[in-house]
Amino acid sequence: MTSRSRTVLLVVLLGVFSFALMQSLINPVLPQLQRELGTTPDLITWVVTAFLLSASVFTPILGRMGDQYGKDRMLVLALTALAVGSLVSALATDITLMIVGRSIQGIGGSVLPLAFGILRDEMPREKIPSTIGLASALVAVGGGIGIVLSGPLNDLLGLRALFWVPMALTAVAATAARLVVPPSPTRSSGRINWISSLLMASWLLTLLLPLTQASRWGWGSARVIGLLIAAAVLAAGWVITENRSKSPLVDMRMMQLPAVWTTNLVSLLMGMGLYSVFGFMPAFVQSSPAGGYGFAASVTEAGLLLLPMTVTMFLAGLMAARLVALLGARAVLAASAALNTVALMMLAFQHDHVWQVIVAMLILGVAFGSAVSTMSNVIVAAVRPDQTGIANGVNANVRTIGGALGAALMGGLISADLGANGLPTENGYLLGFAALALASLGSVLAALLIPKPRTSEQQRQDPVLASESVGHKTDLGRPKSHGDDDYGDVRL
Repeated sequence: MTSRSRTVLLVVLLGVFSFALMQSLINPVLPQLQRELGTTPDLITWVVTAFLLSASVFTPILGRMGDQYGKDRMLVLALTALAVGSLVSALATDITLMIVGRSIQGIGGSVLPLAFGILRDEMPREKIPSTIGLASALVAVGGGIGIVLSGPLNDLLGLRALFWVPMALTAVAATAARLVVPPSPTRSSGRINWISSLLMASWLLTLLLPLTQASRWGWGSARVIGLLIAAAVLAAGWVITENRSKSPLVDMRMMQLPAVWTTNLVSLLMGMGLYSVFGFMPAFVQSSPAGGYGFAASVTEAGLLLLPMTVTMFLAGLMAARLVALLGARAVLAASAALNTVALMMLAFQHDHVWQVIVAMLILGVAFGSAVSTMSNVIVAAVRPDQTGIANGVNANVRTIGGALGAALMGGLISADLGANGLPTENGYLLGFAALALASLGSVLAALLIPKPRTSEQQRQDPVLASESVGHKTDLGRPKSHGDDDYGDVRL
């Protein structure tokens, strides 16, 4: 690896970490933030929801814009949005301005697909799986580190430091990206279909809004049912528009590739557990043991209890590429999903002692770290270079939607079983973690659906694949990329 490649790698990783940190940094201090802003429990949840919704909308859009206008430019834009959103949130004196700031921060969700595209462009071919694995690991690790750092930063520098520190970090990352990351060598053709973009944003909003608020509005309420119906109609319209577009935001033919749709399904189901653990475990361990669960931990102590997950997440992400080379992506993803299931079952039924929670966190870290890294490599290897940004944007978005589903499910089960003191009961958490474990079991089955790659002999015998050497089209009507069937360097 050249010195330029190393520099680009460091800058890209800094950008990824900056965004990942914001996924969970304020989760443990939401009650304190609520008191400071003088708002209600329902409204304070929008501090998290606004970030989630914004990231869901802008991730695929900026990923596509990166493929077309340059990933380097869009990376700087995404990091700048993170910095500006942090500034607005740090200065916010009421809940409205805080939500606006968090919505601007969500634009930075596109950092991840842009980073993958830049690494694919700039890294030596043999280093692509490992560097993408490292970036993927940082995404999950950053969420864990956010929870760990939240308490100490709050204690030492005050609540607003949870916005000032990320603002400084992302400002440095944006400046470094502008100076270091070279222009994209590959660009996709055609214009962005803004009607399709509007439809995509609309159906995502109308889907995620009732999912995140159903526990408060009621699953059978007219608002929830009406928004879900609207989401289905808008999604159908979006798919039709994309199929008819000469320059679709998301190529539906790409989404039909077996390696892509199966990996996205794994991402959806595992994302349900990932974001729910980030969102609910701090409150779980901070609860008083008098309620039958919890350890009366402080915000800082809650972060330390989740530290084992952060450590193993990072290490597993680093090792994932080697494991894939030895065992294949399908085996690694299936094993990761199985470990995730075991850990969530432990949280449901074995959480009376601190050591039990720590063991579950260790297992979760291994599961999430290896899975996120492996999924990213499978996606990158399965699509054309000019589709890298949007393909990974969709995968990250699917994981976010899974997180919204998991959070809505967990929140609904917990709020449906409150004690006399108005606090969640142990049974609510038990049912919540058990439901997430069931979803994780589905991700095991989804991982096993990832197809085997064609052998060299099969590729030579296939006249469509053989046409690649002379530039013919495949059955998808486009030049074949190295990953359409053989998945490049990723062994399945």
